[in-house]
Amino acid sequence: MTVTVLTPTFNRGGRLEKLYESLKRQSCKDFEWLVVDDGSTDGTDNLIGQLQEKSEFPVRYIYKSNGGKHTALNVGIQTICSELTFIVDSDDIVTDDAIESILKIHKKYREQNNICGYAFLRAFPDGKVNGKKFDIDEQIGSYIQVRVNGNDTSADKAEVFKTYCLKEFPFPEYPNEKFLGEDLVWVRIARKYEMVHINKVIYIGNYLEGGLTNNRRKHNIASPVGCVHRAEEFMELDLKIKYRIKGGLQYIAYGKFARFSVVDLIRKSKHKILVIACVPGGLFLHSRWSKAQ
Repeated sequence: MTVTVLTPTFNRGGRLEKLYESLKRQSCKDFEWLVVDDGSTDGTDNLIGQLQEKSEFPVRYIYKSNGGKHTALNVGIQTICSELTFIVDSDDIVTDDAIESILKIHKKYREQNNICGYAFLRAFPDGKVNGKKFDIDEQIGSYIQVRVNGNDTSADKAEVFKTYCLKEFPFPEYPNEKFLGEDLVWVRIARKYEMVHINKVIYIGNYLEGGLTNNRRKHNIASPVGCVHRAEEFMELDLKIKYRIKGGLQYIAYGKFARFSVVDLIRKSKHKILVIACVPGGLFLHSRWSKAQ
């Protein structure tokens, strides 16, 4: 088995069958589907049991207590033995040739140890591509070079990682916090590995009401310590100055939500001058977001 389609889920049983049907239509069957249930109470376990009985491809199911998507990803990744991991949210589906397209590009770059994986395009249900296409098809570069500092290509893409890279960079977990921006890990990976960026849609998704992406600010405020650590990563010198300033502002704002003092935030940061410059703006954001709660 070369690819594991990894799906973390929480009370999305009503949507999972659509994803299953899209996997069932795959032109290449060299994959397994791993569903990590992050404490669902909507009968997801029964649904997956029914799908396992009739599925023509391997379906694995892991149940864990609720801890957030990133903790479900960590649990799943540690059990994966396949070469590649394709993270697909429970609300979304994949194109009929998704696995075939992944394996075609992987055959070309499998032995290149500087490559951690592949970024394909996502589209909305109406067919419109999410964000811009990459400047060059099969563009090689890090997540930071292409997606953050690049030509407005920071919109969500369909990432497929060599599994050992995900195991090397697990998602950090913080007590009592259930949300963490995945790009914290993506930028860490980018400081060691590059990706291949392909102008082909293999993933169809939308942002549902109540979904993580659609409610990011609220989730960030409820999980501020992780946001502080993410902001620290985004103040590094390999990012454009506008992202470093944004990181500094968020570092102060979320640091206050985490009940850290400004003095402590300055003391703990590697980027003290930038953090000091961002204190007024960060305190303003904290006040503004607090009032909006």
